[in-house]
Amino acid sequence: MINKMLSEKVKVIKPSGIRKFFDIAATMEGVISLGVGEPDFPTPTSIREAGIRSIVDKGTTYTANVGLMELRRAISKYLEKRFHVEYDPADQILVTVGASEAVDLALRAVVNPGDEVLVPEPTYVSYAPSAILAGGVAVPVPTYEKDDFRLTADVIRSLITPKTKAIVFCYPNNPTGAVMEKADLMAIADVLREHDILVIADEIYAELVYGIEHTSMATLPGMYEKTLLINGFSKAFSMTGWRLGYACGPAPLVDAMKKIHQYVIMCAPTMSQWAAIEALENGMPEVERMVAEYDKRRQTIVHGFRNMGLSCFEPRGAFYCFPRISDLGMTSDEFCNRLLEAEKVAVVPGSAFGDSGEGFIRVSYAYSIDSINKALVKIDRFIQSIK
Repeated sequence: MINKMLSEKVKVIKPSGIRKFFDIAATMEGVISLGVGEPDFPTPTSIREAGIRSIVDKGTTYTANVGLMELRRAISKYLEKRFHVEYDPADQILVTVGASEAVDLALRAVVNPGDEVLVPEPTYVSYAPSAILAGGVAVPVPTYEKDDFRLTADVIRSLITPKTKAIVFCYPNNPTGAVMEKADLMAIADVLREHDILVIADEIYAELVYGIEHTSMATLPGMYEKTLLINGFSKAFSMTGWRLGYACGPAPLVDAMKKIHQYVIMCAPTMSQWAAIEALENGMPEVERMVAEYDKRRQTIVHGFRNMGLSCFEPRGAFYCFPRISDLGMTSDEFCNRLLEAEKVAVVPGSAFGDSGEGFIRVSYAYSIDSINKALVKIDRFIQSIK
């Protein structure tokens, strides 16, 4: 009876492929999980202390819908200093419950029924479902290992139709670790300006880059008014459970997102906002320390997979690698299931990130070197057993 009442949009959405394997692993003893993209570092001490002080000294009441002015000013200063893009804290910045809420709000604010949203693949699992829930049509934009999983202007151009409204992308990328250099973005920006397409740029991994400088689409000529920049505190500052993100962009778009936000959320957690101010003002040395450690793990895990004989693109950002397992004669889902059963190592099938991810697995290196090395031994043993 109740099934007849469910929304058709919800019925067509698949459960998260990431959580599927995480939930299975959670029921097994002795599993080494390299599946979830969550830093293993605790939130830096000064940030935690700022959150505690806020509860004691500043109270636990609501903030303004858009977030604390003190935090919006701190976000504005941070983005100008780090990424050379300026936003007015008065009307161009909205504080959200994680970056994921910001993506959802943006899509609901701009998508009309039937509008098409370009979603580069392999892609983070929430983008296409969010587009569908907003009433739109998610159009996959494939990227390829031969291109280092970078998005290309030609592929985007080939998929644009009169219904194309926006493109959602995440670089540095989850799940591949790919980055887009400035020259790549310049070519894409030419296409997007020509067709008047909005960019929803999830830059949650902007601080996690190795040997390269992150370039924001909003800094390119003619793209400031066509870009919504989304970021947050979960990844760089190891603040996943604090659930805090933000969106910055043209004032009319931010105002439209605020309308939705104020009805469904009210405001982001107050104590998290005060902690985030401390993160932005004093947390960068800790970010740099964590990034240096991720870099060591990155090199360890890439060399490990290559030594097994797997093709493994070298990630230049985030904390994931995306080795190819298609030569082993099984699907990515089958590989992950059999690996979990045989060796109690949990990784995520590439198919969870769209059809373009089939034949690959996503492995997070946001875990200790010890866990990574133990997992690599087990994965190698599994691979040798099936050859």
